[in-house]
Order: sequence, then structure tokens, then C-alpha cells
Amino acid sequence: MTVDIDKTTGPDGRPPAGPEAIKAIPVRHYGRYVTAVIALALLGSIIYAFSQGKINWGAIPDYFFNDRILAGVGNTLLLTVLAMAIGIVGGIVLAVMRLSRNPVTSAIAWFYIWFFRGTPVLVQLIVWFNLGLVFEYINLGPFYRDEWSDFMTPLLTALLGLGLNEAAYMAEICRAGLLSVDEGQTEASHALGMSHAKTLRRIVIPQAMRVIVPPTGNEVINMLKTTSLVSVVQFSELLRVAQDIGQTSGSPAEMLFLAAAWYLMLTSVFSVGQYYLERHYARGSTRQLPPTPIQKVKANLLSLGRPNGGQA
Repeated sequence: MTVDIDKTTGPDGRPPAGPEAIKAIPVRHYGRYVTAVIALALLGSIIYAFSQGKINWGAIPDYFFNDRILAGVGNTLLLTVLAMAIGIVGGIVLAVMRLSRNPVTSAIAWFYIWFFRGTPVLVQLIVWFNLGLVFEYINLGPFYRDEWSDFMTPLLTALLGLGLNEAAYMAEICRAGLLSVDEGQTEASHALGMSHAKTLRRIVIPQAMRVIVPPTGNEVINMLKTTSLVSVVQFSELLRVAQDIGQTSGSPAEMLFLAAAWYLMLTSVFSVGQYYLERHYARGSTRQLPPTPIQKVKANLLSLGRPNGGQA
């Protein structure tokens, strides 16, 4: 006598039990805990060391929005914008000259970049400031003639020192962006009868911006911090004003901490602007744009209200 048993059920008529769920045991990374403890200990030691110093922390909020400090912040921002404008315009011109088939213009651009990248910006600022020892007058013929000391003001010295130096670095950034565009597009535009200038303006530069924008944002932030060097040429930017107030108020270290706090705030704002600018020029190159900081916060808040950490 044979008994047929349905393969889909057990001997007792019940369906067979499925495979047991695998219990995943996460690997414990003890090195991470040790590293975290060491980092926290070092941070605590630094905080403790500063707490033991004779620092008048109350002087920082007292002068944080002082009129002179705010004027110094304004001069720092003004100098950053103007110097970067000179650097960007000069960098574009130098990049086009460097890529030119004319050996004279290409050699001039190469020499400019070689000279300004090879000498410290602080030395360049001091040279511009002390050229009055060499030239007593500046004579531009019928257009302008004046004493060098009256012509080379601290603001003009700072603009020339920072802007001309930045143009050398921006030239290499712009050149890399222009070279990133496929040559076939330039050849196609020339075949359609477009001039070289029109091809650069409408075809090459818009596509090169994806490569140019990220390092340019870094250069803007770097320029904001580099403006602190112009204190040596008597320009009243943030650092020089903070130093002057520190000497008169008897709190030199506290005013340096104040200046550092302002620089941190300004660079943070510029970093946010750089992020949105990069996101704008990323359109068309990626399938999905990266989320903005606000979108990230909203996603994290919504995930907290869902079961299992946001899993459906």
C-alpha cells in the first residue's frame, strides 16, 4: 500500500517550515571607540588649556558689532569682491592668450603666470607699496600726472597686489576648463560659420563653467582670508582694525579671536553660496541634482517619524 504525500505539505498536512532567518551580528569596531575617546580627550585638553589662560572672553561680544569692526568687515568684503573681479577677468584673458596659436601672446601669458605664481603675494604687496621709493611721480602723459604717494593709495596697492596675483591662478583654472570641452564642438561651430570669439562665448565657456566654478569658489574663500595680508600696507581691513582695537583696549589676543570668528562666519556664508552655484551648473551633467541642505534636514526629520528608521 502506497501513500501519496503532497510535496507542498508535510506528513501531517501542514506546510513545511521555511528556512530560518539569518541573524546578522554586526562586527564590533573597537578601534573606532578608542579613536573617539582619544579625540574627545584631546579636545577636552585644548578647551581646558584655554580656560586656564588669562583671556577676557567678555571683550569679544562687547566689540563684536563695534562700528570700527563692522567697517573693517565691509572693507574686507569690498576688497575680496574687487580683487576677485580683477583676477577672474584677467584669468580669462590670460587663459585665452595662453591657448592662442600666436607665439608672442602665448609667451607673454606664460611669463605672467610664471612670475606671479612664483613670488609670494606678501612680497608683491610690499613691492607695490614701496615703489614710491623708486618712482617719485607717475606720469601718463596728458592723461594723468601726480606724485606716486598720492596715486598709490592703500586700497589701490591691495587691489593690485591681490588682483594681479589672483589672475595668474585663475588663468590656469580657466585654461583647464576650456581644455575640458571637446574640440569637436569647436570645429563644428567653426564649420557653421561662427567666429572664434562667438564660439568661446556661446559654446565653450558655458560648458567649461562646470569645471571652472568649483575651484573658483575655493579661490574666493581663499581670497577672503588672504585679504588679512594687506594690513602691512596700511589698509583698514578686519585684521588691522582688530589689532588697533586690541592695542588700545588692552585685549590684543581677544581681538584676534574676534577677527577669527568673523572670518569663520564669512567663509561659511561663502561656502553655502559656492554649494548652490555648483549645484546650478551641475544641471544636465547628472541625472539627479544633489539635495540642498534644507532638503537634507527635511528628509532626516521625516525619517525620524517613520517606523524602522524610515523604511517602508
